[in-house]
Parts: sequence; C-alpha cells; structure tokens
Amino acid sequence: MSTDILLYLQIFWEFFKIGLFAVGGGPATLPYLMELTKKYDWFTMEDLTNMIAVSESTPGPLGVNMATYAGFTTLGTFGGIVSTLGLVLPSLIVIIIIAAFFSKMNKNPKVQAAFKTIRPAVTGVIAAAVLGICRVSLFSEAKGDLIILWKSMILASVVLGLIQIKKLKNIHPFLWFVAGASAGIIFRF
Repeated sequence: MSTDILLYLQIFWEFFKIGLFAVGGGPATLPYLMELTKKYDWFTMEDLTNMIAVSESTPGPLGVNMATYAGFTTLGTFGGIVSTLGLVLPSLIVIIIIAAFFSKMNKNPKVQAAFKTIRPAVTGVIAAAVLGICRVSLFSEAKGDLIILWKSMILASVVLGLIQIKKLKNIHPFLWFVAGASAGIIFRF
C-alpha cells in the first residue's frame, strides 16, 4: 500500500477511536486530542488551544472541527473528510442501534444505572482536559520552570469578574465575541 493510503487509514482510525470513546460531546474529546499532539505531528497543543477558541465562535462541535482541521492540514480536503467521517461514524452507528431498541432500553433500570455511572467519569475527563488547556493557555515552561503568563491571568481574572455581574448577563453574545476578539488582539502585543 502507498504511504498516503496508510496515512488516510491511520487518521481515520485515530479519530474513529475518539468518536467511539469520547462520551459526553465535544469537551470529552479534549483528552484524546491532547494525546494526539504527543503521538503525531498532525497538530500541536497550541493549534489545539487555538482551535478551541475558534470552535467556540464557529458552528460545529470541537471534536468535529479539530478532526477536520487535522485531516485537512495533514492530507488536504479529502483528509479532512476522512478524519471527520472517522470521528462521527461511531456516533452514527450507536444512534442507529439505540433508536432501534430505544423503547425497550429507555425504561431499563440497568441502562439508567449505566448512564448515572458514566456521568461522573465524563465530568472528570472533561475537568482534566480543561486543566490541561488552562496550563497551556495561562502558563509557560521556560527551562523547566512554570512561569505564569501575566497577560493571560489578567484577562482570565477580568472575564471571571465580568461573568459575576448580573447586568452583563443580558448582553448579546455577539458583543461578547467582539469584546473577546478585541481583548485577544490587545493582549497579543
């Protein structure tokens, strides 16, 4: 087989596994995506943090956006399609199976217990991923030391403070987007 075909299969398989095991939506894909940054050169941790920011302001879930990005940057348009298909195919298969048995499974106490058991695990996985992203976004490693990026800390403090003000909760999301983009531009320099 040619190298390109093997790479298509590899990227499909990696994102298929993420789609199969990332229970809980887009944020649940973060630990798996972080692991891919260590395993392959498809994207860096900085690319991932940038994609999280972009995904929050564009349509589509984080995992799908990241799969498309990784596939596209690695193998072009068809690579983006293959990696995205790999990510969404497991969910599609599971949904079709569940839909066929939904009326029976919905009231099954074992199924309800399984979902109650899965929720805390998914919460823990998402929390670990958020901490990893915060570490990359707010801190820098220089010569083995962890240095706080003061601009990021100031920005995070301001955002957390603004979230607490009840009057600001009624502001249209587009204005928050503009404010965030402006702050990002200002803090970049």
